[in-house]
Amino acid sequence: MKEVYDIVSLECSKLTTKKYSTSFSLGISMLDKDIHNDIYAIYGFVRLADEIVDSFHDFNKKELLKKFRLDTIEAIDNKISLNPILNSFQNVVNTYNLEWENIELFLDSMKHDLENKKHDTESYKKYIKGSAEAVGLMCLKVFCDGDQKPYDNLKDYACTLGSAFQKINFLRDLNADYSVLKRVYFPDLNIEKFNDKEKEKIEDDIHNEFMIALEGIKKLPKNAKQGVYLAYSYYYSLFRKIKAIPASQILSKRIRVNNFQKFIILIKAHIKIKLSII
Repeated sequence: MKEVYDIVSLECSKLTTKKYSTSFSLGISMLDKDIHNDIYAIYGFVRLADEIVDSFHDFNKKELLKKFRLDTIEAIDNKISLNPILNSFQNVVNTYNLEWENIELFLDSMKHDLENKKHDTESYKKYIKGSAEAVGLMCLKVFCDGDQKPYDNLKDYACTLGSAFQKINFLRDLNADYSVLKRVYFPDLNIEKFNDKEKEKIEDDIHNEFMIALEGIKKLPKNAKQGVYLAYSYYYSLFRKIKAIPASQILSKRIRVNNFQKFIILIKAHIKIKLSII
């Protein structure tokens, strides 16, 4: 009975999400229960691909990612995979008709991490489109229950929100990406000369995207609005902490939002949704 295997597969995706990201898990918990499992399945897929390129240093990453891509295609086509993460992901892809274009864009961005360590403006935009915007669109398709009309109306907002989140991650992890993985995501950025002026320019771009994305969150279906707004609130809090420190500190420590602050953010987000402020 495949139903039992599907349950086991989903538990793997759920466990992966909770082990790797407490913040994302918290955001999922605020979504409607009917879509929890679908978003767990998407995150499990994304997380596994990300781990291949970021963590499996003692293995042939290119071959692993190549096989992962082929296994993903096979899972979607056959509607089953012996990889439980891919099995739960293919269920979502086939249930909601997620576009292969977005999946491929995401995998292409992961491949870029293995082959290139720096970006120009064009490759930077392409990378964000695949690594963040495409994932946001996968989730949006679930939020809209596969309905193309609201999806089309909201997709630009989803892309903008994903872009803002990704750029905050880049800024937060600037030192680790460079010192450990030898990557620089911001286009033509010289880490050795990173200063407050360059930091402020990046922050202005992120702030503008946050303002645009908030308008889209207000238009989201009820099943997703609270969870997405919580994620927005968490990232905006992280953004404010990053803005408050000089560029030199970005290169010396990783800025975090502690658990107590996350709890306060959760309460505030819940209240605003209940009072229809958002």
